Amino acid sequence: MTTAAFFTVVLIHIMAAISPGPAFVVSVKLAASEGFKAAAALAIGFGLGAAIWAAAAMAGLALVFELVPQLFVALKVLGAAFLIFIAVMMWRHASAPLPRLDNIAPRSASAAFRLGLVTFLTNPKSAVFFGAVFVGLVPADTPWITRAALLGLIFMNETLWYLLVARLFSLAGPRAAYARAKAWIDRAFGTLIAGFGLKIGLS
Repeated sequence: MTTAAFFTVVLIHIMAAISPGPAFVVSVKLAASEGFKAAAALAIGFGLGAAIWAAAAMAGLALVFELVPQLFVALKVLGAAFLIFIAVMMWRHASAPLPRLDNIAPRSASAAFRLGLVTFLTNPKSAVFFGAVFVGLVPADTPWITRAALLGLIFMNETLWYLLVARLFSLAGPRAAYARAKAWIDRAFGTLIAGFGLKIGLS
């Protein structure tokens, strides 16, 4: 694998990581409602989820989905159902006021981490993305150390981006703006998440 191809994969992943999607919506919501600590653990879950999908793509998961398309269909249905569940919860609690961070017990770091991991792993578009990128740019004879370096950078890209999102939306200013329009934002985010879920399920 050439150096140019290596950094092309990294750059493509950075652009994909910062593009808005279900993970971004969940990150903003959690950071504003529960603070930086929970959102930081969520970011690590996202990072691990990205690394797992990348590793699976390197191992030929895209080929498995081609050979057994029912597996991909099952993953799409599961992912769609999970996102729609999140959307319903956001709509149900949209009118509840945003609690003060010093008056609530945010979910534990392990719970936030699990939420991030499940959110990422149940998004089949991650499998499609990594499968497409790695099939085209990572040769089958790429040394294991290069593959490990790619996985490490993918984990770092995803995690650092969502740590930045977590830091921004847990600050007083953005949080206050979110609180003022919480009902509308939560309903908009819920609709957006549901749209992502339906798009995944019907595509």
